[in-house]
Amino acid sequence: MKKFSLHSPNIDERFHLPQVYPLCGGENISPMLKWGAIPENTKSFAVTMFDPDAPTGHGWWHWMMINIPKEITELPENAGSPTSEFFDIGLQTVNDYGEIGYGGPCPPPGPAHRYIITVYALSVGGFKVSREINPAILNEHIQKYAIDKTSIMALYQRGWE
Repeated sequence: MKKFSLHSPNIDERFHLPQVYPLCGGENISPMLKWGAIPENTKSFAVTMFDPDAPTGHGWWHWMMINIPKEITELPENAGSPTSEFFDIGLQTVNDYGEIGYGGPCPPPGPAHRYIITVYALSVGGFKVSREINPAILNEHIQKYAIDKTSIMALYQRGWE
């Protein structure tokens, strides 16, 4: 039996994540994601991107996307942008930048930060929440209904632009 898996062709062989926030000189383009070996009884998916190394004491949520239909097994590049034709594949909510959709890496100067991109297979068809829901609270809901999850980790450090 194959294991639930996630891949992104946008993350290079050194696990560098080039989709950087504008303040750090990037275009804020969310990476293409593909997942497979879907767990049985999956009713929807959620995608998150989290930086556990952010100097906040609780990390930093860069992307929260829920209510992705179970038939969808990939997101094209830039699906996290409100201007993308794919933005409404699911419900994208506020990130810790206070913006709706994807907010790329932009850590303070210093060591590289880890960016954990996770796709969750959920036992519910979706959540009825506001786009402005606190990301940490939404994450608690996601965890409660997760059948399985698959993650990839990427790195970004200021000066890699």
